[in-house]
Amino acid sequence: MEEKALSKRRFLKITLLLTLALIIGGFWIAVPGRAAASTQTGDLPIYFFWGDGCPHCAEEEPFLKKLVRDNRGTKLYAYEVWYVPENRALMQQMATALGFEPQGVPVTIVGDRYWVGYTAQIGAEIEAQVKRCLSETCPDMGVGIIPGREAQPANPGDTEIGTPAPSTINLPFIGPVNLESQSLLVSTLVISFVDGFNPCSLWVLSVLLSLVLNTGSRKKIFIIGAIFIIVTAAVYMLFITGLFTVFTFVSFLGWIQVLVALLALFFALVNIKDYFWYKEGISFTIADEQKPGIYKGIRRILQAGDSLWALVSATFALAIGVSVVEFSCTAGFPVLWTNLLTAQKVGTLTFVLLLLLYMLIYQLDEIAIFLAAVFTLRASRLEEKHGRILKLIGGMLMLTLAGVMLIKPALMNKLSSSLLIFGFAFVAAMLVMWLHRKVLPQYGIYIGTEIGPKKRRRPSPKHKSGTDKGKRK
Repeated sequence: MEEKALSKRRFLKITLLLTLALIIGGFWIAVPGRAAASTQTGDLPIYFFWGDGCPHCAEEEPFLKKLVRDNRGTKLYAYEVWYVPENRALMQQMATALGFEPQGVPVTIVGDRYWVGYTAQIGAEIEAQVKRCLSETCPDMGVGIIPGREAQPANPGDTEIGTPAPSTINLPFIGPVNLESQSLLVSTLVISFVDGFNPCSLWVLSVLLSLVLNTGSRKKIFIIGAIFIIVTAAVYMLFITGLFTVFTFVSFLGWIQVLVALLALFFALVNIKDYFWYKEGISFTIADEQKPGIYKGIRRILQAGDSLWALVSATFALAIGVSVVEFSCTAGFPVLWTNLLTAQKVGTLTFVLLLLLYMLIYQLDEIAIFLAAVFTLRASRLEEKHGRILKLIGGMLMLTLAGVMLIKPALMNKLSSSLLIFGFAFVAAMLVMWLHRKVLPQYGIYIGTEIGPKKRRRPSPKHKSGTDKGKRK
C-alpha cells in the first residue's frame, strides 16, 4: 500500500512538471519570422522614448513601426532611456520644451503634441496627429535638441525601422509575439507553480480528504473538496488583489521595493531554515496548537450527515479558517509577485488576466490530489520529508528573487535574464540538497534534524543479554 501511494505521488509530481513544461514550451513552438524591412525615410519625425522591459513600450513599438511603413514622409526616432542616461537627458529636454514632466515611459512626441503611456485611444490620437502633420506644417520639437536626428533603432540590433528583434516569433492564430516582453508571463508561471506546492495547504487538503474518504461517499468527497479548493482560492485571490492595490498606490515610494525585498529575504531564510530544522524556532508552518481546531472543523463536516446545507456551511467555515491560518505560510510569493507587477506598471486588465493564470497554476497540484481522491477513493498525506524539500525550493527561489530586487530589479524585465534567475534558484536548491544528503554525510558532517548518524538502540529490559545477567550476579 505504501509503495502504491508513493508511486501515485511521483506520478502526480511528474504530471505537474510536464504540464508546466508544456505551457512554457508552447511559447517557443514557432518559426522566427521577420517583417519586411522598410527603407522609408522622411521629414516628419516621430520621437519615441522607451524603456527596455517596459510592457507598454513593447505594445506601442510595433504600432509605430507599422505607422511609419504606412505613411510615407515619416521617420521613427527611438531612444532607450532606462539604461542610457544621454537619451534620458534628451527626453527631459524635449519634455521641458513642451512644458510637461515625464512620469514614465513610453513618451511619444509628434509635432507639438506628446503622449505618456500607450493605449488603443492614444494610438488613434498619434495616427491622427501624423496625418495632420503630413498635410499641414507641424513644428519639430527636436530641432536644437536631437543631434542630427540620429537615433538608435527601437530594438538594439535592428538596422532599419520595421525589422523585429530576433526574439520575435510568429504564433499560430496569434501572430508576432516578442518573447523579450513576456518576462511577466514566465515569472507568473514559475512563481505560481512553486507557490502551489505549499506544505500548509497540501497538508490540510490531504488530511481533509483522508478523513472524508472514510464515509465512502464519492459525492461527499466531490462536494467537500470542490468547495474547499474554491473558497481557499477565492480568499487567496482577494489577498493578492489587496497587495497589488496597496503596492500600486505606494509604488512611487522608492523605499517600498527595498522593504519588499527585505521582507522576501526574511521569508526565504526562514523557509531554508525549515529544511534543516523543521518547525524549530520561527517557522511558517501550521503550528501544532492550531491543528486541533482544524481537526474540530473537519469533524463538524463529517457530522453534517446527509444535510447538504450543513455540509456546505461546515466546509465553507473550515476553508475560511484554514485560509487565515495559512497566510503566514504562503505570503512570501504573493508579496514578491505583486511588487514585480507594480514595478512594471501593469494595467488592471493585465493584472486580472495574470492573476487568473496564477491561480490556475497555483491550484494544479491540489486539483490533481482532489481528482485522484474522487476517482480512486484514496488519498496520500504529505510527509515531513516532502515538506522540507518544498520549503528549500521555495526558500531558494525567494532568496534569489529578493537578491535581484535589491541589486538589479531590471533583470526581471527581460525573458532571458528571468529564465536564468529561475534556473539558478532551482539548481542552487538541488545543489544544497545534494551536499546535505549525499556529500557531507560521507565525511561525518550532519546538519539539521532530518539526517544524522544512526543511533544504536538500547536493549530493552525484557531482552537483556546473558552477559549482562552474569554481571549483575
